[in-house]
Amino acid sequence: MIELVVNGERVSVSGTGSLLDVLREELGIRSAKDGCSPQGQCGCCTVWVDGRPRVACVTPAGRVRGRTVTTIEGLEAADAWARSFHRYGGSQCGFCTPGIIMRSAALDDEARRSPDAVRSAMLAHLCRCTGWQPIVDSVTRVDVADGGGPTSIDTDAAELRARIEGGVPQTVGPQVALGGGGFADDTAPDGALVAVRGADGDWVVGETLAEARRLSGKVQGRRTTAPLAWPLETPEGDWARTLRTTWVEPAYLEPDASWCEPGGEPASALGNGGAFGGKASTELPAVARRLADEYGRPVRVLASREDVVRHGPKRPPVAAGIRPDGTGLMHAVRTPGLAEAVAAVAPGIEVIERDVAGPPTSLALRGAGWAEAAVLLASLPTGDEYTVRTPAGGEATAAIDDDGTVHVRVRCGDPLDQVVLRSYCMGAIHMALGWVGSEGLSVDEDGEPHDLTIRSFGILRAVDTPPLEVTIEPSDDPPVNGSDAVFAAVATAAWARTGFAQDWPTGR
Repeated sequence: MIELVVNGERVSVSGTGSLLDVLREELGIRSAKDGCSPQGQCGCCTVWVDGRPRVACVTPAGRVRGRTVTTIEGLEAADAWARSFHRYGGSQCGFCTPGIIMRSAALDDEARRSPDAVRSAMLAHLCRCTGWQPIVDSVTRVDVADGGGPTSIDTDAAELRARIEGGVPQTVGPQVALGGGGFADDTAPDGALVAVRGADGDWVVGETLAEARRLSGKVQGRRTTAPLAWPLETPEGDWARTLRTTWVEPAYLEPDASWCEPGGEPASALGNGGAFGGKASTELPAVARRLADEYGRPVRVLASREDVVRHGPKRPPVAAGIRPDGTGLMHAVRTPGLAEAVAAVAPGIEVIERDVAGPPTSLALRGAGWAEAAVLLASLPTGDEYTVRTPAGGEATAAIDDDGTVHVRVRCGDPLDQVVLRSYCMGAIHMALGWVGSEGLSVDEDGEPHDLTIRSFGILRAVDTPPLEVTIEPSDDPPVNGSDAVFAAVATAAWARTGFAQDWPTGR
């Protein structure tokens, strides 16, 4: 046993495992999130050790003996930070936000007011939702003295807009920035058994997470990155444009989790936003229900970062050509519903599906299938702007300046809440730029993913994200999803800047 001070209280803990294990598993502090342990690459578990930011998942518990640990629960101005992130849209699902706030709160006043300094501080963090600009705004504009500033919003309207953009219910409010989004692994009852995936793929159950990991015989760690490969060949033909994509990992930061009481309903793995479709097909709730009934006790089921990469759905690769008249041919990794999705936006593009060894694919991911077709169509009339209309009726126009600044106009009916909508649109811009330029997953000929660390997926860092400008056109029409249109329109504009290079990601 070792002693340390956590949020001003002296506690005794086992001293085994990581500091993150101590905080979450022994002390029940859920604000420090486990996004990638033991990789130490996402920043979600950032806390203070003696007043300095530290990534908890790679900090051995024994090294904090006698030291002072502060989580966001012990941060003096936590409410002010939460209100600022709420006010400027710096938090959507909220999984990464507590760690980001802890690092930001450690900056001195001068650095905190500098967008460049804030972006540099974010090198230790990843965010999949917001596109970084709302986070930078939330940090540089926080006013600790007045509690973060006003946050008067129509919560119902904000949550409806978030649901429309994310596809699942989502909580919106200052508490989300403090880690209170209601993620499944944070709400599991005390004393629940813990199940993790073993080395053979089966589920292993232990009284504690540490025991389950030990029994699994599986060592989580880093893997070297293999070169990207494109699994499909571009169809032969006289094409105006050709496009070939590889495997893409959704790269949401909250790994799948669920729990269930015997005879009860399992907790949703969708967390607070659904991970842009990345968890639509997760098996963990069903596993939690089965194991709870089998053991007659509550069971908490957790996926590691490696599990998510190996077993979670990916964006289906395509290889396509399009003619000036909008007709064309697309080869695609076989995915239920893909041909119908393409036909909804580009009826002139024939789809031929191929069986390819690789991880599972899904159309639940943002724009999968139809976005590729929409990009091909939108690219035909070259110019300074590119417009995409989604099957749901959202429309966006995108342009990129010579200095890289991205300009977007979005039309999606009644905005409902400008802050939430703008945050989602900026997140879609960020995802589109990564999709075209940097994001890819190495998968070998046997279908085995080799990129198992979250930094290897190519997510754009804050310092690599250009200035983003979003204009939301007012309307009294019924609200529809707008960020998916932004995603496809910006992808088209980014592709144009490469001279319509065939292979995505163009920068790898």
